[in-house]
Amino acid sequence: MSFIQKIGYFFKRQISRVQMTLSGFLWCQWRRDSPAIMLSRAATMAGITAHKISKRITFLANDVAGTPTDCVSPTHPKPILLLLPWLGSKPQAIAKYCDIYFRTGFDVLVVESEVSQFLWPRWGLEYGGHVLELLESERFSQRPLLVHAFSIGAYTFAQVLVHVANDTQRYQGLTNRIRGHIYDSIVMGSLEHMANGLGKTIFPRMEGLVKSASLLYFHVFKNQTVGYFSSAISVFSNTPVMAPALFFYSENDALCDYESLEKMVEFWKSQGRIVESKKWKESVHAGHLRAHPQDYLSILENFVKSLNMVPLKAKM
Repeated sequence: MSFIQKIGYFFKRQISRVQMTLSGFLWCQWRRDSPAIMLSRAATMAGITAHKISKRITFLANDVAGTPTDCVSPTHPKPILLLLPWLGSKPQAIAKYCDIYFRTGFDVLVVESEVSQFLWPRWGLEYGGHVLELLESERFSQRPLLVHAFSIGAYTFAQVLVHVANDTQRYQGLTNRIRGHIYDSIVMGSLEHMANGLGKTIFPRMEGLVKSASLLYFHVFKNQTVGYFSSAISVFSNTPVMAPALFFYSENDALCDYESLEKMVEFWKSQGRIVESKKWKESVHAGHLRAHPQDYLSILENFVKSLNMVPLKAKM
């Protein structure tokens, strides 16, 4: 091994150690299996066929009798929900959202995120490329899509969009297949705002330590992190997806600068996009369905019906 290779290996190990330390701060609970894998085991028992595509990606085919399928045909294939959960989401929580869409006739593709993909955005970008390849594969390339992303899941979807934006003509078929996109508790704001939010939301008893560690990490590895974040934010703000959008958010969400979000929503509207939103003064990050079930389901149902992806008689 040459001297240069040794230096490179040394720095790679230091980066991994920093990431592992921060990952320890940000993970609330360690689990042997991912929520999607655990969910797939339960889903199979309920009449859903689970296909494990990778460690963090599971396809749930809706074979439940009685679900609306009268609009499905060779020329109108069954729609897929691309579900991107929040960090640390539990299988039971993911299952609630899957059930909502199963009842209306959707299949569900669950794409989880890892904290390392956020801390080292290059990995997140690579993961986004993998998800894009999957959506473009023969298995899914003709299926209409609805995106429902929560918190860090929206960041993962933004990384998919970075690849799309680099060759919009090549991926025009994909953007046309996306009939709608829904964002719940999107993470938005400055790095300091997000670092502060991580402390308040994940480890409130160590808020100051988490914030300081996060800011130090992003400062030390600025070239490997901040530039990628800026690129993803820019692409998301100028998204090539022109389908109707829906945002759920609250004023008390420490991980979202709601005023910045509202500015982006107004910017999208000024471009002629259809954008709906629901804001609560107080709610729970990635927990709006639990905190405001009637509002959430009513707004979600009306939005999905407006997309004409499922029969009008379908109920959520």
